[in-house]
Amino acid sequence: MHILVLDTIHGGREIGDTFADAGNIVDAVDVYNDTTPEMAEKAKNQNYNLIIAPVHLDPDHPLLLNRRTPVISHHEAVRRLLGEKLPVPMIEITGARGKTTTAHALAHLLPGKGVLHTSTGTYTYPTKHLLWKRSITPASVLPGVKYANQMPGWMIAEISLGVTGAGDLAIITSAEDYSFAAGKKCALKEKIASAKHAKRILVADRVFCDHENIVHIGDVARCNGMNCTIELDGKCCTLKNPLFSLPPYRIPLMLAAAAAMMLNQDPTPLNHFDALPGRMSVSHEKDLIIVDNANSGTNIATTLCAARYARHCAGTGELTLVIGQVEGDGAVCEGFSFDQIICTIQKVHPSQVIWVGRVPDPGSEACRSVKDSIDAHCTTLEEGRNTAIQITGKGSIVLAVKTWR
Repeated sequence: MHILVLDTIHGGREIGDTFADAGNIVDAVDVYNDTTPEMAEKAKNQNYNLIIAPVHLDPDHPLLLNRRTPVISHHEAVRRLLGEKLPVPMIEITGARGKTTTAHALAHLLPGKGVLHTSTGTYTYPTKHLLWKRSITPASVLPGVKYANQMPGWMIAEISLGVTGAGDLAIITSAEDYSFAAGKKCALKEKIASAKHAKRILVADRVFCDHENIVHIGDVARCNGMNCTIELDGKCCTLKNPLFSLPPYRIPLMLAAAAAMMLNQDPTPLNHFDALPGRMSVSHEKDLIIVDNANSGTNIATTLCAARYARHCAGTGELTLVIGQVEGDGAVCEGFSFDQIICTIQKVHPSQVIWVGRVPDPGSEACRSVKDSIDAHCTTLEEGRNTAIQITGKGSIVLAVKTWR
């Protein structure tokens, strides 16, 4: 086949190379940075047997318009490339919120050897040896699966904007929705559609999906404070972990527990699962409580939860908020807008604010509304953390910087 692969910077190059290794003729075009102008010009008039485009590309892109050629997503392309030789089991996880926590929690439960691929890195289990750090685009599943097959072992893959559907279980962690692809697609709808080939599907509350073999977490799990009960496939298990009382952890841990039971594994090791760095983890420095909630999913809701948690741990309302978005962090799909950051500051009522990343333009309404609240401005999360420790006398610090970790 003669194949056109669009978007070389989000895994398209690896997808194209894999198809070429299988004997296909492949043209690859960078549709974002325009680093392949000659190939792009050639592709306009070339006839192809198949076009592979990322799900986030504008569907009205010139290389897609008026084409009769079949078009598939990077997710579907990876599913076809994976074929039948897959790790056992293989679990794919997608969703706007809670992917990484769900993935790490499930890896904590699976026995034996395996590979965990998340936004924090790709690790072997049970050693937790870091193999590499790659994005969570669909193409990154290919080397992870290859490594897991060589072990041999299981595979857990966190994937952005959908799943390939190749594995034993697909998990959608959140009903949160947003538009993308030049505002012409809905993220949740695309994630649900991507799971159509999955053998079994597990979804969070308010994810409405008519696929077969689907389990809704609200039908099988319930939480009461630190306790969580899962009833599934005729089995019942009660778990206890303080993290169940924290909203950012509740659903991911419930999903991990239910997934383990769907895979005939014991979920009780979750009783000893600890908070992940950057996801509500707590540390102490200079008699200060530091709650680290800086990750790619940081938003208003998670920051409010982190502030409540920090004040509870510190026993005082005095709190320094480190907030913003690291400039140039292209790995973060959803931004943290000025309006959202300002709204968060107003709702948290911190004693001091350290803004990280780009600030509102001077003279703008956003700048006027927040300029008297900012005590320091930093360019990186680490700089913001260090500054917070320096200027905070007592109480707590919350790190709420949206960044890739």
